[in-house]
Amino acid sequence: MKIGVLTGGGDCPGLNAVIRAVVRKAQSLDYDVIGIKQGWKGILEKNYEEMDLFSVSGILHRGGTILGSSRTNVFKIDNGVEIVKNNLKEMGVDALVAIGGEDTLGVANKLFKEGVNVVGVPKTIDNDLNATDYTFGFDTAVNIATEAIDRLHTTAESHNRVIVVEVMGRHAGWIAVHSGMAGGADSILIPEQKFKMSEVAADIKARHARGKSFSIIVVAEGAQLEDEAGQDHMILSSKEKDSFGHVQLGGIGNIVAEGIEKLTGYETRATVLGHIQRGGSPTAYDRVLGTRFGVHAVELIRDGKFGRMSALKGNKIVDAELEEAVGTLKTVDLDLYEVAKTFFG
Repeated sequence: MKIGVLTGGGDCPGLNAVIRAVVRKAQSLDYDVIGIKQGWKGILEKNYEEMDLFSVSGILHRGGTILGSSRTNVFKIDNGVEIVKNNLKEMGVDALVAIGGEDTLGVANKLFKEGVNVVGVPKTIDNDLNATDYTFGFDTAVNIATEAIDRLHTTAESHNRVIVVEVMGRHAGWIAVHSGMAGGADSILIPEQKFKMSEVAADIKARHARGKSFSIIVVAEGAQLEDEAGQDHMILSSKEKDSFGHVQLGGIGNIVAEGIEKLTGYETRATVLGHIQRGGSPTAYDRVLGTRFGVHAVELIRDGKFGRMSALKGNKIVDAELEEAVGTLKTVDLDLYEVAKTFFG
């Protein structure tokens, strides 16, 4: 048995923990492993390397991915599916472990339907994949964002400022809610709940009326501003789309900061955390979760359970259909958001 493993989409902490686990578990079963470079692009170009215990030694704590990544969509390439199937055959790959988020696993699901033996491992700092309670990378991103909010508290208080912190979250505000609650934010704006600038300003003014001289607002990059006419707007940094049809978001933090200063008169600044949330060493939680996911992925291959992915339910590692994972996004539990709103203003 020869297993191929690839990482696709945006990098995140914990990818190397999964790769290490796949190789270690596969070798315990006397399976061979090849690491495919640059995600799906690596299969199209037959760019890969043989992997052994030496290949994954010392990578558990490292951020990013030793295999590299890309946002390649084989279904947007002429004869892409046939090229993938032929190249996998030429490389001698019997089964494939695809580590990624909605886009990468979406491709994996389609390839499974085309006859490719593939299993998935759920990866996204946004935590928006369905069929699993948590994805690895999320815990690290929340911890990084929380530390940033903690640091911004001191400068906000020192200068009597309002500081807006923009975090990642295209369609789901999990990072914003968790880091905002943990960091004691005074308002949290998420894609699941459209907001009006006037209402945010009113909360901040009410807080300052109680004698507070500073405020922290956390906003997810995909949060939608509703104008007074009832129209909602998603703020883009570029209208160009990638191979999966996504536009590049960014800039909502600056828009909110400008609006707050205009409506309240309070000096306001914006900080965009951006790719800082993706970088650096994974937390202990993400290292352990990634390891458990990787081991289970190889077990799925051993048992012939293709078209499925590793998943977390409670404290148990289980498996779920790829179709279920990518069919709909997992958005923020509004009961959790109601808890967060208790501390607004």
